[in-house]
Amino acid sequence: MRSFTITENDQNQRLDKFLTKSFPNLPKSLMYKYIRTKRIKVNKKRAEISTRLNIGDVVDLYINDEFFEVPESKKNYDFLHASLKLDIIYEDENLLVLDKKVGLLSHPDDHEYVDTLISRVKRYLYEKGEYDPENELSFTPSLINRIDRNTGGIVLAAKNAETLRIMNKKLKDREIHKYYLCVVCGKPSGNNDTWVTMTDYLLKDENKNKVFIYNSHVPESKEIRTKYRVLKSEKNLSLLEVELLTGRTHQIRAHFASIGCPLLGDGKYGSNANNKGAVSGTLYKKQFLYSYRTAFDFKTDAGILNYLNGMSFEVPDVWFKKEFPNF
Repeated sequence: MRSFTITENDQNQRLDKFLTKSFPNLPKSLMYKYIRTKRIKVNKKRAEISTRLNIGDVVDLYINDEFFEVPESKKNYDFLHASLKLDIIYEDENLLVLDKKVGLLSHPDDHEYVDTLISRVKRYLYEKGEYDPENELSFTPSLINRIDRNTGGIVLAAKNAETLRIMNKKLKDREIHKYYLCVVCGKPSGNNDTWVTMTDYLLKDENKNKVFIYNSHVPESKEIRTKYRVLKSEKNLSLLEVELLTGRTHQIRAHFASIGCPLLGDGKYGSNANNKGAVSGTLYKKQFLYSYRTAFDFKTDAGILNYLNGMSFEVPDVWFKKEFPNF
């Protein structure tokens, strides 16, 4: 028998969710059976699958030792092989505000497992002594938002479970505003004194990993709203500031392409002809899009994060502004 005391990072979870995260070697079918037959108890009493755990609760597990074993691969901590490079804009005891560079994955995929942004975050916090996997049962540092590999910009990371819970809710309630800079081919309507909001519908084709924009609703499409203003235009290019009012896959790229103003360097929704013809025959293969500013505008209580309300964070240098100094 082993006992585990619920800490701050483990609270407010259902018992079954906690057990699944904490003991991956325990099959779900056995877990449900052991809860039902009282081989897993909370505070010495019978518990239900849906029992919510609180700080200080004691979970007793009368199960075989094999289910507690940690694979050798986990003990070696894959994240320790990640790069030490991490561009930190802001940090406190709860939150990291990071500048993710173009080309870096937020999370592992089929081609890259070790050196990702989340792995770098884990290594950074581990080496600072703020994260010890052996002392955490169900929580690991987590990214609150993510950005595509080919896009750079601000990514938020939670150091504890309460921060992750609050920030996820704030994102859902649109109390965190994300602003982008991008360079598009052509000139959309409006100027730097006028914000323009485009409202259309987006349909994703999973097989092609591409989205399509429609002026009216079609089956399975979702409404998108993209707000922008033109900061400057030069020749056949425009620098825009964009605020996402909805956050759909490839929204900015596809939405501007749908009005005839694809992002410079975007091969999926633009074309080589556009990317090469925009500036003196130079072929750009890197999309000119950056999530450069994030602002917190909390309308409801944010608990331990109330101090962030009204704050905003900005990337000091956006790479493509050096390409076009007149912008």
